[in-house]
Amino acid sequence: MFIRYVDARKSWILLFAGLLGLANALILLDQGIQVTSTSLLYFNALFILSFLLFFIWRFKRETKYAAALASLQEDMDLDWIETLPEPGNGLDQMTNDILREASLQFKRKLSDYKETQLIENEFTASWIHEVKTPLTAMKLILDARPSDPEIRKIEVEWLRVYLLVDRQLHMTRLTAIESDYNLELTSIQCLASEEVRDLAPWCMAKNLAVSIEGTDVKAITDRKWCRFILRQLLTNAVKYNPANTELMIVTDVTESGQVFLDVIDEGPGIQPHELPRIFEKGFTGENGRIQNAATGLGLYLAKTVADKLGITLKAQPGQTKGTVMRMIFVDPNAFEAVRRGAGE
Repeated sequence: MFIRYVDARKSWILLFAGLLGLANALILLDQGIQVTSTSLLYFNALFILSFLLFFIWRFKRETKYAAALASLQEDMDLDWIETLPEPGNGLDQMTNDILREASLQFKRKLSDYKETQLIENEFTASWIHEVKTPLTAMKLILDARPSDPEIRKIEVEWLRVYLLVDRQLHMTRLTAIESDYNLELTSIQCLASEEVRDLAPWCMAKNLAVSIEGTDVKAITDRKWCRFILRQLLTNAVKYNPANTELMIVTDVTESGQVFLDVIDEGPGIQPHELPRIFEKGFTGENGRIQNAATGLGLYLAKTVADKLGITLKAQPGQTKGTVMRMIFVDPNAFEAVRRGAGE
């Protein structure tokens, strides 16, 4: 901070140097002033010492408020404006007033933004609920003609529309997911089978064989939001899996005792250099661009929800073919930690 202060006060230093130089020049050039070299040296030393004492005093006085602000910045919380240091002079008071006014304006804009966002989310949720009514009616009509092959083709497209609407509904609720938790001990294979059953028309259209293998393990999680994560993984797997191939779901326990679920497909896989970015919002990757089928939202939303549920979501590296997406569930002993995290 001292170097920055010196840089900011260069004009002071230049003024001092100029005045001292001018005084020395007058003394040396004016024949009417008789001063010995010792007296001139004493005069310069006294002048420099006085300036240094003044400079140090002003440095401590003027940087006290800035130093307090800097320490506040290192440990800033939501109510930082209430912990502003007391201003030491008029300039500090002006800075203090500007910070308080800026904070007030920011809070007003943030409040307006939240209100606008809430209205938009409520409108979107209302619209989705309205759309679900004709979708439900369409489903009843489709189910009434199970043997018609053309109807089955329409059912696949209906399923895709339904999944998009359902994902949008979950997106509107994502900000309030903590208030929607219902953590319970749940069979992971049961959740997987429910999702596979919902995606059955799409799998049948591509002639995909879906198998659920491994141990019927249980974990503490929220059924609805856990199924949402599974839905994103499975829709990706079905989307990129070639026709007439197999999709596998494996549940078991790791060597460290953690419950996991793997979604294994035979698709083109994920390029090694893309692995660190697959959960970024909007990232589609090479395969998504080639097929023009990716939005870059599915895995991002799945990862966001997984983090809130205490689930570790990752793509297994080193796959030469296909993709293995793994969900590692929080240890049952960490149930209370997850609950506390949900309430924060």
